[in-house]
Amino acid sequence: MFYRRPLAIRSEGPTISFTFDDFPRSALHTGGAILKRYAATGTYYASFGLMGKQAPTGAMFVREDLQILLQDGHELGCHTFGHCDAGETEPGAFEESIVQNQQTLSALCPGAVFQTMSYPINQPRVRTKKKAERHFLCCRGGGQTFNVGTADLNCLASFFLEQSRDNPQAVRNLIEENRRARGWLVFSTHDISQTPTPWGCTPDFFEDIVRCAVDSGARILPVAQSWELLSAASSQR
Repeated sequence: MFYRRPLAIRSEGPTISFTFDDFPRSALHTGGAILKRYAATGTYYASFGLMGKQAPTGAMFVREDLQILLQDGHELGCHTFGHCDAGETEPGAFEESIVQNQQTLSALCPGAVFQTMSYPINQPRVRTKKKAERHFLCCRGGGQTFNVGTADLNCLASFFLEQSRDNPQAVRNLIEENRRARGWLVFSTHDISQTPTPWGCTPDFFEDIVRCAVDSGARILPVAQSWELLSAASSQR
């Protein structure tokens, strides 16, 4: 009825993914450098309609950043071409923006494909979930929690770090809860800067959370790799 695509999470241990919406340059050059220090990689959700522009979340990625991202082992995900509001955009138009984003990626990086998507701005309409399912292994929403038990691959839960950037202990507590539950915790944010926008966080805060995630014993993987790992574990039981 709600176009759910269930995934039973039956993992031997916790999984954590770090994701960045809009793909501000600071998320790669600052946030990516922090992840690299901990031998971790993340998922960057790009709206190609924003490429090279100044957006509310900072200076957006440029073409040269795409090669750096892929060479460093990160995942490039879809955020629609026009950064379409998933709750307000008509589902057919939303799907057209998905297709336009993939076409642009193919032109800039031949052979590259989006495997996962993040819904921009708001949680998706029900029919939008159905449209998105045709194109991706899984799609990420919000919800400020982690995925445990049975997750909805058409709208995975995630936790936006900037909403607790003044309360790092709350994030540490969530990491511990995810460890005990052997769940899949997907962190989301935007820019990583000494003077972050309201939708980003500072490098010190971000590194503290990455360090805590690693110390929890979680596998730190991009979203598509996490999906692959957890799908294999689910099918074996």
